[in-house]
Amino acid sequence: MARRSSNLRFQPSGGSRATQVPVGKKQKLTIERLAGDGRGIAFEAGRTWFVSGALAGEEVEARVLSARSQTVEARAERIIAASSERRVAPCAHAERCGGCNLQHLPHAEQLALKQRTLAEQLSRLGGVQPEAWAAPLVGPELAYRRRARVAVRWDVKARQLQVGFRAEASQEIVAIDDCPVLVQPLQPIFQALPALLHSLEKPQAVGHVELFSGTAEAVLLRHTAALTDADLARLRRFCREHAAQLWLQGDGQPQADDAAAELGFELPRWQLRLAYRPGDFVQVNGPVNEAMVAQALDWLAVQADERVLDLFCGLGNFALPLARQAAEVVAVEGVEAMVARAAANAANNGLGNAHFFRADLSKPLADEAWARGGFSAVLLDPPRDGALQVVRGMRELGARRLVYVSCNPTTLARDAAELVRQGYRLRRAGILDMFAQTAHVEAMALFEIAEP
Repeated sequence: MARRSSNLRFQPSGGSRATQVPVGKKQKLTIERLAGDGRGIAFEAGRTWFVSGALAGEEVEARVLSARSQTVEARAERIIAASSERRVAPCAHAERCGGCNLQHLPHAEQLALKQRTLAEQLSRLGGVQPEAWAAPLVGPELAYRRRARVAVRWDVKARQLQVGFRAEASQEIVAIDDCPVLVQPLQPIFQALPALLHSLEKPQAVGHVELFSGTAEAVLLRHTAALTDADLARLRRFCREHAAQLWLQGDGQPQADDAAAELGFELPRWQLRLAYRPGDFVQVNGPVNEAMVAQALDWLAVQADERVLDLFCGLGNFALPLARQAAEVVAVEGVEAMVARAAANAANNGLGNAHFFRADLSKPLADEAWARGGFSAVLLDPPRDGALQVVRGMRELGARRLVYVSCNPTTLARDAAELVRQGYRLRRAGILDMFAQTAHVEAMALFEIAEP
């Protein structure tokens, strides 16, 4: 039954509703400072504006991307008065591609921003500061990314295939013919990829493409429908021409077109080779990854008679180098397939003192059979949501030294506060520039039991 109208109008509590800022509106703004994610912050008409592509002290004309309540997200489209720090972005697509949001800022200033972000999060959220700051771990500014996901979408109306990277805050795909952050071996593959995909008989069957570089180059094509014989032949020919492995993924896990194909990465300092498959987590920056492992081992200072615990061990990126100097390494991961691959990596590198186990790392660990006897030191490298449950039980594991590798300063700060409550001291911390040209902050922190 239709509801009768009372002809009464009700005003929202708190007075009249503020006029919403329409998407696409252009607004002149003065940027006060930079947020931790690299966007400029401005204040206009009672609202806080977060403006990508803008620097502190600049006057810009920005276009609204989205708005809610008192917060507006926008992108600088015209620089009216530029900061003295602004530089020409090394990539011609930087203004449209959503991948690298700090190319207009010199690398030294990018590092300073990341350092400030880490310090602010530790102080504000965790109430802690390290006794000493480590120098940033840095690698190449460009040509460092050894894996990348290429967006592909079939436009039904235009009957065209779109290939490239996602635009910022959008599902739009930006066609890109050159990506300077990719490692050099992937550059010719990336540049030739659009022509290959456009030549397919059934391009609408392509879901996305991933590129990998390590002990070999590899192309993974995710397909949503069966490939024709002709398209499969084109893909094989393309990979032969570029000396790359072909991997295919339909409904199940990625499979190599050649069953004998092996994909991996090396840690030369420890004479290690780790095998992986597309879909496994691998750090994108090879030089910084190796430097990160070396720093973690240096900070832990593991002795030859010590037993060490590696949590969130993945493929063994830390566990295998640790096994080169410890008496025993117990490595734990939540994904069974990764446990199996890590164990195989240890065996293939002749390391019999590294033992791998699966466990739910969101629960206390002290009662696990492998935890009996305790550990001299612990290394943990959790995902973005951190390791709060693990660190709550850290004292029960007996570790006097702990290195925490983080991809999220917010959860690192939270977990650092918990460790301090348990009697640990934050001895040292520093940033890892794993993703140059972006505001993404990776960090490492060393905790030690405070002496009485």
